[in-house]
Amino acid sequence: MFRIFREYLFWTYERGSFHYDVMVTLILAFIFLTPRVWNYGDRPQEAKLAPGNVLVKTQAPGELVYEIPASQIQPTGSLDDQLLRDVQAVSGPVAIDRYEAVKEPFGKVKLYRVWAHR
Repeated sequence: MFRIFREYLFWTYERGSFHYDVMVTLILAFIFLTPRVWNYGDRPQEAKLAPGNVLVKTQAPGELVYEIPASQIQPTGSLDDQLLRDVQAVSGPVAIDRYEAVKEPFGKVKLYRVWAHR
C-alpha cells in the first residue's frame, strides 16, 4: 500500500495504465467538483470609475443608461442641470427620462444612474 501511495505521489506509472487513469480521474474530479462543494469566496469585481469618467450602457436602441460618479457633481447648482451637462458632454444632445442616486451600504451616494434617450 505504501508503494502504491509513493508511486501516485511521484507519478511513476506509465501512461495508459490503470493507476495512471485513476490519477487523472482524481485530478479531473477535483477540478470539476470542488467549485460546487467548496466556496472559494471569489466574486466579480464592481467596475470602478475614475472621478472624471462616465460609464454608458445601452438598454434598447436609442435608450442609454449613464453612471456618473457622485464626486463629479458639485454641491452648488441644480442636480438636474449638472447631470444633463455631464451626459451631453459624452453623447451630445439627449433628453433625460429619469435618474436615481445609487448609495453605498453606509448611505453615502456613490454614483448617479441616469436614463436618457435621443
